[in-house]
Amino acid sequence: MPFPDYSGGGFVNLIASFAAAGDVEPRHATLALLPAGEFVGARNIVFWIVDGLGDNFLAARRPAGHLARRRRGSISAVFPSTTATAITTSFTGATPAEHGLTGWFTYFGAAGCVAAPLPFRSRGDNLPLGLRGVSHDHLFTEPPLLDALARRAIVVSARSIVNSEYNRHHSGAAERRAYDRLDELVSEVVTAVKSGPERKFIYAYWPEFDTLAHKHGVASAEVLAEFQRVDDAFGEMLQRLSGTETLLVVTADHGFMDSPQGDLLTLEHGPGLAALLKFPLCGERRVAFCHVQDGRVAEFAARARDWLGERGTVRASRDLLDEGWFGPGRTHPRLAERIGDLTLVMNERFTVKDWTPGESRHLHVGNHGGASEDELLIPLVVAKV
Repeated sequence: MPFPDYSGGGFVNLIASFAAAGDVEPRHATLALLPAGEFVGARNIVFWIVDGLGDNFLAARRPAGHLARRRRGSISAVFPSTTATAITTSFTGATPAEHGLTGWFTYFGAAGCVAAPLPFRSRGDNLPLGLRGVSHDHLFTEPPLLDALARRAIVVSARSIVNSEYNRHHSGAAERRAYDRLDELVSEVVTAVKSGPERKFIYAYWPEFDTLAHKHGVASAEVLAEFQRVDDAFGEMLQRLSGTETLLVVTADHGFMDSPQGDLLTLEHGPGLAALLKFPLCGERRVAFCHVQDGRVAEFAARARDWLGERGTVRASRDLLDEGWFGPGRTHPRLAERIGDLTLVMNERFTVKDWTPGESRHLHVGNHGGASEDELLIPLVVAKV
């Protein structure tokens, strides 16, 4: 598997470059593909994350498009290559090891349950964590990078999530602007850039590519049509921002791969595995963290290896941490709790999934979270206007 790059060629390093451009000492090396000189004269920096837009996808489609013509190359996503982990890095500048959010589902001891940090709800009953007396300060420990920048910060996000617990914490004191459609995202970004003469950092996020890729597959006609809409929106943004002294950087939080129906494994078919877990699976369908009952780790590992065979690898979670998969830096004090005892790292295009009572039973066609090139490589698109 490719190894995530945290030393100068990855998403973490891109955020470090933004920190340096905002007169903040970066926590990690800056991005080699985006030298400091690129920011000279940039009164505005627009950072647009298109959720799920992998570099392999971009490089193979619409080669004469607005994004492809300004594609500088590929950079590495974080590990796991997933939204909760990467977006937290984008808001804090911290590696996954530092911020401790390791997937869509995470076990939070402070909440006493497995929960999804982005919607801030417990797994299964899907109740707000606030009902357990848990606030965002209990789970999210890294301060917002936007508060430290010597630039006016503005966050442009979907109306459905712009004021979520997660967004409010990680946006800090930044102004938040909502949109409902892609054309409104473009308009909000343009309005933000033109809203004053001061230096600004505008953070924009678009989730629909990811949503459609999960449902239909990244190779689907629906996703290609969505990509064309995004590419056209980028072209319009360039035109409307012309002459504003803006550096526009587009990337993604992760890429995607499609899984055939036969490669979608369910834990209930793994002999005796579910009964050996203390909690439901955490992390992602491509990288699942297992919290095993005391004294049963060796048994679970042996059974999982027999069941998975070549379809997946059973790793000690601590070994992944020691090998640097989650990045450098001071390890989050609850990280060991969050990644559990063992990790099921799925090979090729295989995934693994379990369900708890109350959850809708569905399997994604498009998946991410692992370390294949399709999942781990994301584009770096840079334009000056």
